[in-house]
Amino acid sequence: MIYELNERSKEIFRSLVDAYCETGEPVGSHTLCERMKADISSATIRNVMAQLERLGLLYSPHTSAGRVPTEAGLSFFINSLIEIGALSEEEKLNFEKHYTPDHPDIEELLGNAVSTLSGLSRCVSLVFAPKQESPLKHIEFVALNNNQALVILVNQDGSVENRIVTLPQGFLISTLQEASNFLNARLIGKNLNESRKALLKELKEQQNSLDDLVKMVVEAGLGTWSGEPKTGRLIVTGQSHLLEDVTHLEDLERLRLLFSELETKENVIRLLDAAIAGEGVQIFIGSNNPIAGLSGTSLIVSPYRNNNKTIIGALGIIGPRHLNYGRIIPLVDYTAKMISRMIDF
Repeated sequence: MIYELNERSKEIFRSLVDAYCETGEPVGSHTLCERMKADISSATIRNVMAQLERLGLLYSPHTSAGRVPTEAGLSFFINSLIEIGALSEEEKLNFEKHYTPDHPDIEELLGNAVSTLSGLSRCVSLVFAPKQESPLKHIEFVALNNNQALVILVNQDGSVENRIVTLPQGFLISTLQEASNFLNARLIGKNLNESRKALLKELKEQQNSLDDLVKMVVEAGLGTWSGEPKTGRLIVTGQSHLLEDVTHLEDLERLRLLFSELETKENVIRLLDAAIAGEGVQIFIGSNNPIAGLSGTSLIVSPYRNNNKTIIGALGIIGPRHLNYGRIIPLVDYTAKMISRMIDF
């Protein structure tokens, strides 16, 4: 929604939101009068605040209290009025000193990154760590019946995955061994993503020399593997920071539910969907959050990519609605870009 405010109304609204984000408390006209240090009377400020309330940008939580921004008001502030700060060189160095471009372990890299982010933002930090694929050791097709075969995928880390593929009509069961030999001769030592690319390239180049039936079952097998949803785990750090703002028992119950929500895989998918929905940093306030249990908080999330520029995960922070958005948005953005530079797969 577009709000047409004159410069004075924008100035008062910006000052009110700044004050709210610093304390989390309702802001009154007297406080604004002192903060703004301008030739604006308390009466004028009260009139403007009443106008902003009618527009749905502010509300009063108590009869005699000051005002706080609504979700719509915070969104308007972030989209139109916020002044985004820049990270200091000291803050950048604080991030960079923990990492090297050839960092050996992706989960350790991500864990260190969100731990640093949590410490600087004083918020809960979270990151989705993608599953790392182990190189293949052995592939085998086993007939289940005339229409289906089991694909057994053995990885070099000892893990075994099974897939069922539908065989093309007229397929000879004896050809399964030929398909197994074809794959084992070419794909061992590569992960699934690398295997699929190499296989599709060779099938395209040698489509006349490779038996059509073998080609079909091989394509079906790799297609099944590549179609599997990405799995991984959610790393959450800094939950204690949310406890710093707790003043009531109902707040503790809300946090308990929040932490429980963060443990579910469905919410990992929602987090990824939220990050992938748009380029760069995404901001979700209150009920607009993609995760139901975050309705009383703000979520700032950004995707990160591998060296092929493919989005493979997301990271961000969860905090109270009165976040210092101007400072935390660039923190999240820088962390996501830094991780994207470090990941080498």
